Amino acid sequence: MDYQSLSSLCTQVRGDILNMTHKAGSGHPGGSLSAVELLVGLYFSCEMAVDASHPDWEERDRFILSKGHVAPVLYSVLARKGFFPVEELWTLRKLDSILQGHPHMGHTPGLDCSSGSLGQGLSIANGLALAFRMQEKSNRVYCLLGDGELQEGQVWEAVMTAAQHKLDNLCAMVDYNRVQLDGTLAEIKDLGDLAAKWRDFGWNVIELDGHDIQAVVEAYRQAKVCKGKPTVLMANTIKGKGVSFMENDCNWHGNAPNAEQLRQALSELGLEGEQ
Repeated sequence: MDYQSLSSLCTQVRGDILNMTHKAGSGHPGGSLSAVELLVGLYFSCEMAVDASHPDWEERDRFILSKGHVAPVLYSVLARKGFFPVEELWTLRKLDSILQGHPHMGHTPGLDCSSGSLGQGLSIANGLALAFRMQEKSNRVYCLLGDGELQEGQVWEAVMTAAQHKLDNLCAMVDYNRVQLDGTLAEIKDLGDLAAKWRDFGWNVIELDGHDIQAVVEAYRQAKVCKGKPTVLMANTIKGKGVSFMENDCNWHGNAPNAEQLRQALSELGLEGEQ
């Protein structure tokens, strides 16, 4: 897909997120909206090897959603990629739906990991990357983390482990929107110079505008050719991106829009009507 098509798809995914959470009456729109370009750029730029017609293809790359609460953005991307019908998106969080509030790989095609408990995803990604190396396979592993999640100690143990083992088949992405559940990072537990920290731990760090789809795709390409160390994309993003009343507001971490708010949000995105 060209960059204009990728940008249009990002808008559609944002619409999906808003409609999904509205219909469910719950969910996590803020952090889902901030991660849109990171996932669209990964799944639709040919940088990630996956096959929607064969979700269990052994040679596929793996994706770990460490911040599992932003499942809506992943579900939308998987549906738009063809892993399951788009109509399934409107069943989010409903009883017996294949799309639960947090990813469950036993229910949803295209998932490589169940998640929800924060801080664990990078450890899982390390294990996969190490296994692929031991098996002399070329599969790559991608892991999306939230910035508030980086307050978890296990994350930094995993950061050290990946650098120690020079896991250059691993790419982490930090959705650096600087807002968590009930406030800003600076207010709750400041992370300081986050890019410098990852560099000091031995990672290849790529800082970028996480809403510039061309920059995102280029960053994935750079990560793929980096040898001898793991790569992290430090993606500067905006929580609630694309919706004026949601942007940079922690109140939209885990609240769904009502009908009036949905109409306003879709209008701001240039989308019309509820699905």
